[in-house]
Amino acid sequence: MNISLGSDHAGFKLKEKVKALLGELGHKVKDVGTFAADPPVDYPLFIRPAAEAVARGECDRGIVFGGSGNGEAMAANKVHGVRCALCWSLESARLSRQHNDANVLSLGERLIEESLALEIARCDAKRDVITVADRRRRLRERPRSQMHSN
Repeated sequence: MNISLGSDHAGFKLKEKVKALLGELGHKVKDVGTFAADPPVDYPLFIRPAAEAVARGECDRGIVFGGSGNGEAMAANKVHGVRCALCWSLESARLSRQHNDANVLSLGERLIEESLALEIARCDAKRDVITVADRRRRLRERPRSQMHSN
């Protein structure tokens, strides 16, 4: 699987750990940066390209990282075709994929333990697409409900 990664300075260390894990699991990783924890950088500069790689089909999934993951999720969700979910537990990650077909996850380095983030990444890399009919129907409705949003 091809997975895009992007982070700001506050999520850099966690991104590097997840990148190593995904490589060990045999996934191809597209790391769009940042490439150092210092100096501080503005997260949209790195989150948007990670999300765009998923939207264009260059990557199957994406994971974005920041201090809390909140702004990163918001930035990723501005990209047409991206469904980014902020995850704080295995259950939130599992449900975001199974119920909402999230194709990008957002993780906050300051809010979750490294071991949990690695487990979320490991589990998400194994997830299949949604197959339950009522969930697929809800997902088809989403573009109509978002037509007038920014």
